[in-house]
Amino acid sequence: MSMPTTTEPDHLQSRLPDPSQFFPEVAAIAGAMTKATLNGAIPHTTIHLMQLRAGQIVGSTYHTVRQAGLLRKAGETEERITAVASWRDAPYFTDAERVALELVEAVLTPNPSGERVPDELYAKAAAHYDDKALWTLTIAISQICFFIPVALIAKPIPGKAPGKNYNR
Repeated sequence: MSMPTTTEPDHLQSRLPDPSQFFPEVAAIAGAMTKATLNGAIPHTTIHLMQLRAGQIVGSTYHTVRQAGLLRKAGETEERITAVASWRDAPYFTDAERVALELVEAVLTPNPSGERVPDELYAKAAAHYDDKALWTLTIAISQICFFIPVALIAKPIPGKAPGKNYNR
């Protein structure tokens, strides 16, 4: 039985070149969104957990690898990082983190039987987060949603730092 082979990031190719050469204002937008999400209203870890879950939901290797790396750099355990995909029954998350993960799932998952973010979910979130924190969660979801099409269409190289993740 042969072992599966992996392609090292050095051999991967992005589909498109770095967008900043065409749209230099994207860096300012990305910087402003990062500044808004890292405003201290919620833990940075919560933001990265949510954005990791978003990457998993949409099937983005780039975002999944990036957010997992940011969580590792922040000192998160492998148990918490790998359990994000099964957070509902994993014992590693606080109630506030769980509602943040539920919120990102609700936004990114179609609900054929009703509203994606029903009043009950909003009430659960509001029980853990004040208005600024709720806006921070919302902007954190917006931030990852801004970059999802970039990752899925342009395919930046997973594991490479922003600005170094395009090879053309």
